[in-house]
Amino acid sequence: MINTVLFDLDGTLAPFDQQDFIHAYFPLLCAAAPEFDPKALVKAVWAGTEAMMQNDGTTSNYDRFWQAFEAHFGREVRRYEPVFDAFYGGEFDKVKAVLRRPSPARAIVDGLKAKGYTVVLATNPYFPLVALKTRLSWLGLTPEDFALVTHYQNCRACKPNPLYFEDVLHTLGKQPADCLMVGNNAVEDMAAADVGISVYLVTDFLENPQGEEIARFPHGTLDDLAAFCESLPPVE
Repeated sequence: MINTVLFDLDGTLAPFDQQDFIHAYFPLLCAAAPEFDPKALVKAVWAGTEAMMQNDGTTSNYDRFWQAFEAHFGREVRRYEPVFDAFYGGEFDKVKAVLRRPSPARAIVDGLKAKGYTVVLATNPYFPLVALKTRLSWLGLTPEDFALVTHYQNCRACKPNPLYFEDVLHTLGKQPADCLMVGNNAVEDMAAADVGISVYLVTDFLENPQGEEIARFPHGTLDDLAAFCESLPPVE
């Protein structure tokens, strides 16, 4: 019986289009670090993201990102980490404007916890925890509302790598049959099914780059998800 629900964030609990997020995020990031050429900074961030996507589990996503970042700017770039963290805790909050509608995330999370479920923020771990704290605040949530929040400091793989899901299960002390993965990406999030985790695909801001047949997954809108979670029985 399912007793744990893993939620993706972008396009799932947070109702926005990923391209809207990217277009709002990068100009603010570049403005916060004027010492860097904007094109070079964006290129380096994407290189760091790709390095995390390809992480084989031998080191943290944090290390993968900064190794790739250093390859563009040199080792001294590490001294800018506090600058970027300050950005994620400050000006980054303006990206909230990309939200398309109010989210039922707070009610969903509270309702599940009241019924005894373990609730996890299983967002792809590309960002530091401070950035996730800001993004969760847009939904009236905090990292403390979750039993686990995945971020680039505490992960060594990314979705759809099975290792990401296996590490989450190990950290929680759960079995695949205990869990449900909820997300909007038919590849990254639904890959949880490959390790035996049940899945639910949220379709409002569906990401389906490979044209997966989504009928094979339980799916629905964010409002459908809220009703589905409300219908789940209490954990015995």
